[in-house]
Amino acid sequence: MTGRRSRFVRNTALAALLASACAGGFGHARPRYLLEAPPPSTDLVGRLAFHETRREDTLIDLAPALGVGYVELLAANPGIDPWLPPSATRLLVPNARLLPSAPRDGIVVNLGDLRLYYYEKGAAVRAYPIGIAKDGYATPEGVTTVKAKREKPAWIPGPSARRDDPSLPARVKPGPDNPLGAHALYLAWPTYLIHGTNEPRGVGRHSSRGCVRLYPDDMAELYARVQPGTAVRVVNQPVKLGWIGGELYLEVNPDAEQSLHLDETGKLEAASAPPGLREQVERAAGKQAARVDWALVERVALHRYGIPARVTR
Repeated sequence: MTGRRSRFVRNTALAALLASACAGGFGHARPRYLLEAPPPSTDLVGRLAFHETRREDTLIDLAPALGVGYVELLAANPGIDPWLPPSATRLLVPNARLLPSAPRDGIVVNLGDLRLYYYEKGAAVRAYPIGIAKDGYATPEGVTTVKAKREKPAWIPGPSARRDDPSLPARVKPGPDNPLGAHALYLAWPTYLIHGTNEPRGVGRHSSRGCVRLYPDDMAELYARVQPGTAVRVVNQPVKLGWIGGELYLEVNPDAEQSLHLDETGKLEAASAPPGLREQVERAAGKQAARVDWALVERVALHRYGIPARVTR
């Protein structure tokens, strides 16, 4: 690197995991990682990127600008103060995601990585960061459909919203005060929507009363592509596996409690490996199970960076 010295991947455990997927030598200005320009894979969407902080940056403001969620940005950059990141710190931008284990059709909402995946025939899969239910509320899991779609929707506050704020009007018209944003998909589940927002800081966090919210530009793109009748599946999979370039990759995200704690405090709680992890890896590896580096699997599981890491030798 030239000029200012950048604090690049300060966490040694994270650097080791990234180095396992290094695509270039360490004689370059910095190592280049495979997932910055990954080979074609039916199990992966997006790519890793890096961003160097400036003095006035905060992670909660950087997340919308970088097109990722706040919680996933925190998880991918452990040890960084979200409110006062040191200037010239090189942040990892976690836009490479393994696809969840679900039918690749329509909309798949994964509560386990705070992402919405959209599968459309003849088009590449799309992934969007999302906001989901805050503490005391729940985003339901299961299968439903898009019942209707509406541009510039009005918001009718429900009983829970009125309990939180009795001063709310009976109807909030479209505009800057409307939390639904400019676009909404109404689900066959009553009272649950996929919608935009008037507060981008709530995306990638536990911020709603159960609805799924997207950044305004992402929601506009999704809205234009989705039609009523589209299938919607909501799953909770913090652990995902997939094949990239003939190697098995493992992605482990914070579980529900850790994710909420990370959102509220900026710190990730220590945790044990997810239950049933070995069986999941063995199933995904199949006849290649003998190539699995089980010590690396354990490290990925314990740290929960939310970044796909190669676990085959």
